[in-house]
Amino acid sequence: MSRANSKLLILIPAFNEESRLPAVLERIAGAQLDCVVLVVDDASTDGTSKVAREGGAVVLRHRMNLGYGGALQTGYKYAVRTGMERLVQLDADGQHDPDQIPSLLAPVESDEADIVIGSRFLEATEYRMDALRSFGRKAIQLLARANGLKISDPTSGLQAMNRRAIELFTGDFYSTDYPDVDVLLVARNHKLRIREISVVMGASPRPSTLHGGLKSVWYAYKMLLSVFAAKGERPRSLPDGNRGP
Repeated sequence: MSRANSKLLILIPAFNEESRLPAVLERIAGAQLDCVVLVVDDASTDGTSKVAREGGAVVLRHRMNLGYGGALQTGYKYAVRTGMERLVQLDADGQHDPDQIPSLLAPVESDEADIVIGSRFLEATEYRMDALRSFGRKAIQLLARANGLKISDPTSGLQAMNRRAIELFTGDFYSTDYPDVDVLLVARNHKLRIREISVVMGASPRPSTLHGGLKSVWYAYKMLLSVFAAKGERPRSLPDGNRGP
């Protein structure tokens, strides 16, 4: 499935996804994309790395758990090191449909956007969140709008980006746990073009780990701090030659 000469990286952060990951890799293979598939195993305690290799993916394994954002950034650094020009990230739990990758990539390949977010809420779909997830999403959405960023689905893990965005996201500012609107605000501060397209997603098979009890308060506090930090993040020089596909 992974092709050595491809300039497209499909990045899948994974933690204890031995049971779900094989179906995701099979669906990616069925989409017949010219790509390299990278699974970043965030110190799983099951056979995630084993099934990823058996499914044809390149595997990088963390020795200790770094969190979702840490796994993503490992993938970004791998993409830069191996000369990738485009990247699509999706979750390992089967929530995201690999058949939608070409549509997600289209604005990047036509140089209309640097980052494309697959949105569950841009148009009416059958997707439904539980009450806790919905509350968390709306709170983050309001925080984004208060800072001038109109995004319908700021917590979507289905995204496509070009080399310019990939290089930016290797920076020290990048959140190691749950990068959301704070990361998008930094991208906007660096004049990156952010666009959403409507996608169809399945319901997440896992309960929310962020928006319940004291965790929701702590997460909101961390996100507020991250947003203030993002607003102060000064644009740094990125190679013009890496703009677009």
